[in-house]
Amino acid sequence: MSGETALVLGGGGLTGIGWESGILYGLARAGIDLGSAELVVGTSAGSVVGAQLTSGLLTPRELYERQLGDASGEATARLGAGLVARYAVAMARSRDAAGYRRRIGAYALAAAGATAETERREVLRARLVSQEWPERRFVVTAVDTLSGELTAFDRAGGAGLLDAVSASCAVPGVWPPVTVGGRRFMDGGVRSATNADLAAGYARVVILAPMSLGSGMIPSPAAQAARLRAAGARVLLITPSQVARKAFGRNVLDPARRDPAARAGLAQAADHVAEATAVWAT
Repeated sequence: MSGETALVLGGGGLTGIGWESGILYGLARAGIDLGSAELVVGTSAGSVVGAQLTSGLLTPRELYERQLGDASGEATARLGAGLVARYAVAMARSRDAAGYRRRIGAYALAAAGATAETERREVLRARLVSQEWPERRFVVTAVDTLSGELTAFDRAGGAGLLDAVSASCAVPGVWPPVTVGGRRFMDGGVRSATNADLAAGYARVVILAPMSLGSGMIPSPAAQAARLRAAGARVLLITPSQVARKAFGRNVLDPARRDPAARAGLAQAADHVAEATAVWAT
């Protein structure tokens, strides 16, 4: 599929949700409405932001303001060093990217234990302002735990929006895989932090990537942006500034860090107004 404008919202935990919301509001204040994109691609944290942005029920300012304030009532999870090391070992033992994803999928299924999917769904239900797919094209990414294949959920498929977002946010080893249509799905970030290649064919693309690194098994946002440019698209990739990374802290899944991450994103947006205008302007 091809079109004019695409917005890609990458994964990055609760701090990613905050930072992306701050960037979107900051650019909107400068007259650059990324929410008008014909295609929105959301991965993990980006699927939450994308679902809210495309709902038509929140302005960029309201989306930003939802990230602020006391988060003491929310449970804190952790993407710790031990879990990251497990991912690294799985990568070292895999012959290719698909094999790596299958290894992580097996771990995700084993680690889920008795944790109920329904509990996680309820947390995400509270974050969404609507459970209806938007009229415009909104794609939510997740990875099949058994095959390691990417699934791009959208309104044309059989999955509900809440199930799709829950699947995209199912970080292996942190939250259980999500069952959709008899299959178990995990976080779309296992395949790519942004899955920006799904914007191929669009003339103007803006990528917000809270996590900017890649590896031999996972393409970096920069590599995916370069491929889109090589195909003829105008592309802007925005990654967190040094100040924003400091605001994220050491645990991107800590609800208390979402507020400072959002404020950092809002402040950083001013640095990207000129280049965003150059890409997004007709």
